[in-house]
Amino acid sequence: MEKEYKMLIGGEWVSGGKYFDVRNKYNQQIIGKVPETSKEEFEKAVISAVEGFRKISSLPAYRRAKILQNTSELIEKNREELTRIICMEAGKAWKHSLLEVERSVQTFKFASEEAKDIFGHTVPLDASVGGEKRVGFFMRFPVGVVGAISPFNFPLNLVSHKVAPAIAAGCSVILKPASLTPLTSIKLGEIMMEAGLPEGGLNIIFGSGGTVGDWLVTDERVQMITFTGSPPVGRKIKEKSGLKKLTLELGSNSAVIVDQDADLDLAVERSVMGSFAYAGQICISVQRIYVHKKIYEKFKRDFLDKTSKLKLGDPLDKETDVGPMITEDEAKRTESWVNEAVKDGAKILIGGKREGSFYYPTVLENVKPEMKVVALEVFAPVVSLVPFEDFSEAVKMVDDSMYGLQAGVFTENIENAFQSIKGIKVGGIMVNDVPTYRADNMPYGGVKESGIGREGLKYAIEEMTDIKMVCFNLRK
Repeated sequence: MEKEYKMLIGGEWVSGGKYFDVRNKYNQQIIGKVPETSKEEFEKAVISAVEGFRKISSLPAYRRAKILQNTSELIEKNREELTRIICMEAGKAWKHSLLEVERSVQTFKFASEEAKDIFGHTVPLDASVGGEKRVGFFMRFPVGVVGAISPFNFPLNLVSHKVAPAIAAGCSVILKPASLTPLTSIKLGEIMMEAGLPEGGLNIIFGSGGTVGDWLVTDERVQMITFTGSPPVGRKIKEKSGLKKLTLELGSNSAVIVDQDADLDLAVERSVMGSFAYAGQICISVQRIYVHKKIYEKFKRDFLDKTSKLKLGDPLDKETDVGPMITEDEAKRTESWVNEAVKDGAKILIGGKREGSFYYPTVLENVKPEMKVVALEVFAPVVSLVPFEDFSEAVKMVDDSMYGLQAGVFTENIENAFQSIKGIKVGGIMVNDVPTYRADNMPYGGVKESGIGREGLKYAIEEMTDIKMVCFNLRK
């Protein structure tokens, strides 16, 4: 019999009335049953979070820091189990699942450090006429209950990026993980309770975005929503959330420029990783590669050679490079997008093949800007190669996108590097690296359709706190 999991509400693990299956994405075996949260159970979770906020916000910073440090250490202690869970429920290759766990260790450690460094600033009121006898400063206070809605593709580290800064700031959290990958969040909840988190500090509930997600977004007792997902859903959240604070990370179709003087070996190696890690199901996966014509053929040859050596298979096999996509429907969608591009003139250089939920790493050329595989977020192991003659032309092609999360540029020309920094409207430019690079303490987020707000512990804490200005009239 499959294991039945529970919701975390008010520090207690609570059974549900109706359950849904969680499957191993490689072989489709049921690996657990998770309760769907009812409206009554949601109400209990909110009441618990409101009380949890009172407890956490009253803790001194060093105690919140200690809870987060304990969590970091316990994640490290449970790294093998967490890696195995991610492999099975997310279909992510062991090497990438392990890396996610190791990053989460860092994420909670950074949060522990930042919890002790939340401060305001003095404001020189005497710079204003009439402020001669006044002294001012501002302080930061936790916003309240945070509703966290996380995606399937990083079931531990993207959850960590929502929960850890909230606790550091003194907020309580109601977490709704993706229904495809809830088991990792359950294990994290167990770890955080063991780490000393007060009851109600973290509540974990389950269900669809159309029910539980909407309840979170519209409930007036939830002061902030932090969401990672698609632009259409992000827009709906923005429309429904009223005056709540929001952090929305909404994806991309990230691009790379490979200049004529680039370190070709580095560019190829990093671009293959950035294109096909986790079957391309990363918000900052490489989707478009613009290569100078002088080196295009060599880059293409080397890129295809490395791509051909990637091993597809069971994520639990430590030699696997690429596992299945999250569902067979997503693999079928990818197949249809590629077939549509080929029908419109694109050429498949390698891949273009689907077996169940596996889609083989695919490289295209002769693509057009309006094709779905170029213009939209493919979120699959599909990348397009495009030659260019003039660097300015490449910058314009990269920037010609509704998205603006991150971009990469390989060049030894400092002027070209700064041209890309100034000319590409994105949240981050990675020079001599792919846009897939992210350090967990850096400000991370996008512009345009890629969202609003920033993650990264210090910057997420700023999003999760309110400024309170204090003015003293000294009179004498």
